[in-house]
Amino acid sequence: MLAGRTAIVTGASSGLGAALALKFARAGARLALFGRRKDQLEETARSCEAAGAETLVVRGDVTRPGDCEALVARTVERHGTLDYLVANAGMSMWARFDEIRDPTLFRNLMEINYLGVVHCLLPALPHLKRSRGMLVAISSIQGEIGVPLHSGYVASKHALQGLVKTLRIELQGSGVDILTVLPHWIRGTGLRANASGPDGRPLSRTAQRHSSESISLEACSEAVLRAVAQRRKELVIPWKLRLLPWLELIDPRLVAFFVGRAVREQRN
Repeated sequence: MLAGRTAIVTGASSGLGAALALKFARAGARLALFGRRKDQLEETARSCEAAGAETLVVRGDVTRPGDCEALVARTVERHGTLDYLVANAGMSMWARFDEIRDPTLFRNLMEINYLGVVHCLLPALPHLKRSRGMLVAISSIQGEIGVPLHSGYVASKHALQGLVKTLRIELQGSGVDILTVLPHWIRGTGLRANASGPDGRPLSRTAQRHSSESISLEACSEAVLRAVAQRRKELVIPWKLRLLPWLELIDPRLVAFFVGRAVREQRN
């Protein structure tokens, strides 16, 4: 189904973005890889090309609308069409709200996790309408519930969830589908190591460890590819997390207990 189709993947220099790019490549898609670290983007591109994919590398930043416009223009110029926008670029945090000393952290989270999707989707949408394509928004289960030590990240993912839920209504009949991906913590992405601490600086690579409840890059990227092929609207990984928003309506204190315990396990 993906053979001959064109996909943009943001945040493709490492982690989930790189894993998704390789999955799309192996499925026969043509690619445009977008990110800030050109050397790592080119490494991802080499893997995708080895899998047989025609691959374009575009260095840029999702917080800059001009970079995103150039990304879409170069992709369409090179590949002739755009079928999938995989909005994966993201930033996390790990700090109590009352410990944060640099409030620009919240602006950065919103600019990357929410506005970064807006900046890419605005120029991409006309092309997605023509191809009857799909937006793949890499969100988080934290876009549906509250999680301690992640206040700014949670807020940015709630904003993203609000955007895509509204777009599903506005785009009815346009042929454009939207898949939201709401995973648990993912091992091997580098998101944890680059998460901001109270001072706004990235945490060390060993500052936090993932618990056994986290999911692997391979399992997550494989599940996303299946969901894309099936034109699904939502993917929650693992599936049991789908119960949390419903449980929160019934007993918010119970959900707060489970979530708080999970965060404590992640810190140990």
